Amino acid sequence: MSPEPAADQRRADQRRAERARRLVAQSAALGARPVRRLASPTADPAGSPGPYPARKRPARTAGPTGRTGTRSGARSGAGTGRRPSGRTGPRGPERAAARLVARSTRATLAGLPTTPPSPYWRPGERTLRLLTVATVAAVAALATGHPWLLALAAGPAVLLTLAATGNDRPSRLDAENTVTPRRCLEGEPMTVRITVRHDGRIGRLDPTAALGPGVALTAVTVGATEVDLVVRAERWGRWTLGSVDIDVYDAGGLARRTVRTDLGTVDVFPEPSAARLTPIPVRLPERLGEHTTAHEGTGVEVVGVRPYVPGERQRRIHWPSTTRRDAVQINQFAAERAADAVVLLDTLADFRDAATGRSSIDETLRAATGLTRAYLRRHDRVGLVAVGGKLRWLTAGSGERQFYRMVESVLEVRQDRGYRGLLAPRLPVAALPRHALVYAFTPLADQRILDVLGRVRDLGNPLVVVEIPAGEPAVEPGDEIDAVALRLWHAEREAMRSALRARGVPVARYTPGEALDLALAPLLRRRIGGGAR
Repeated sequence: MSPEPAADQRRADQRRAERARRLVAQSAALGARPVRRLASPTADPAGSPGPYPARKRPARTAGPTGRTGTRSGARSGAGTGRRPSGRTGPRGPERAAARLVARSTRATLAGLPTTPPSPYWRPGERTLRLLTVATVAAVAALATGHPWLLALAAGPAVLLTLAATGNDRPSRLDAENTVTPRRCLEGEPMTVRITVRHDGRIGRLDPTAALGPGVALTAVTVGATEVDLVVRAERWGRWTLGSVDIDVYDAGGLARRTVRTDLGTVDVFPEPSAARLTPIPVRLPERLGEHTTAHEGTGVEVVGVRPYVPGERQRRIHWPSTTRRDAVQINQFAAERAADAVVLLDTLADFRDAATGRSSIDETLRAATGLTRAYLRRHDRVGLVAVGGKLRWLTAGSGERQFYRMVESVLEVRQDRGYRGLLAPRLPVAALPRHALVYAFTPLADQRILDVLGRVRDLGNPLVVVEIPAGEPAVEPGDEIDAVALRLWHAEREAMRSALRARGVPVARYTPGEALDLALAPLLRRRIGGGAR
């Protein structure tokens, strides 16, 4: 190709480009939609773009009317379930529920309300917005001298007048709630249904929940006259659920009135640790049960054979021994007795592990409930003694009812730490039955608990100490003083364990998150002995 045709081609391309730019500018000035720029149908054989390089258009572009810039039928995201705006966030109801949960969380952190809400109707957000528009328009009309601005104030004024005269606001307005269930385990959800009762017409409901400690709000559902809350129990204890303030709007949405309902209290039981082993003491009470003893009785476990005594049942004859000894031999069965156990809880202090955040009182009750359930399943009697700021105790009993009685009696032990004394409390004799096996769950961090254990040992009851880890103190790297203090802390705890073992008290170390059977398994090698009362 000669240089002249090439120069003519470039000039022609430049003229076409200039003409296209002018058309685009004119269309934009007239308010028309922009003209799409098409890619050049030809390109250089080497792969270089032509005089009009093709631009990579987005998947969807919103036009002036909100419609996308792509052709119908080729819309990006069609058939994928996306909304026309292309947003991937939550939908309207989901956003509203998330907003209610966030607002309730802030109210919970601020604390439970102490002052009652106003019993009168007051302006709502829509009324304030309309009044703001009308006031601004009226002030602007007076300031500028343009009467037509009063038309902007007339519209909100008319809406406020019509809504105020046409609403049938209720005169009686209250709320009632039902909580299902009132008793649950840690981590289980509870459903709260609040029903608004009224005698007129109402609009939407806008709830705000201020929950107490130990529970957390997970979901909110708002209906025409009902509000459903889903809360989760986070820690065991007897907790106050808190209260819920519901803003009830009138039918026009211009006025609102707040109704408060108290949700009451709930009992959250600890999640029992996995435990199935039930060590027994040397002496068992004369009561039928499932534990095999060394004495002859009417159990189901064969412990030997003996010569036949006239009058005994023939089906108890042991035929192999009879044939071998040429004399009638009878199966000898072991007696089966029930055991008495007492769970002693050390609630003198609550230590929180800096690494895991676990509470020693929480782990104490979880391990104790697991062991209690294991003994009650074998029809044994179990009692309770909680040593803390206040002494709580419960006589030994059996059955599922006894399990709930024991747990309910210690749900408020966290509140007992305010009653601190210098001396260890004296244990009532009725709380420790004769020869009852005592399990002491303690972090071994208070000298007073050693005095209590010494008194239990003096009464002659067999004793087992289950050590609950309290977490090591945090030590700064390179700090020699902290390192020496940590070694002294370890030495003191080891000295306490040695003192207990020297008096014949076994010490089992429980690891949170693991089965309690791992700590109690060494106790099955022999029966646990006590002293003389």
